[in-house]
Amino acid sequence: MRSILLALTFVAGLASAAAADVTVIDRGVMRRPAVVVTSAQDHAVFLAGRGAFHHSSCGQCEGIGTGSTPDAARRNCCFFGTRRIVDEGVAWSPVRRRWIAVIRYQ
Repeated sequence: MRSILLALTFVAGLASAAAADVTVIDRGVMRRPAVVVTSAQDHAVFLAGRGAFHHSSCGQCEGIGTGSTPDAARRNCCFFGTRRIVDEGVAWSPVRRRWIAVIRYQ
């Protein structure tokens, strides 16, 4: 048992000595360029390329929907048919292989 503890202590000492010789250079955090979304069409194109859905925080009520056709994607948006449409956009997503629609409401 004593030899096992001695071996573990030796290995831990080697690991700490090896770590002491390593120099870490901080190059900063790599960030993606900010995407400026100005219209519902821009947001639909952005979502289609990314394949993940999230609202743009544009200050308006916004619905996002998907479908096998552009019209089906529009109909699947939240609040469709219940609010007045201000801006809308539809784009094909090669990632999801579906149409993505973004509608902004008043």
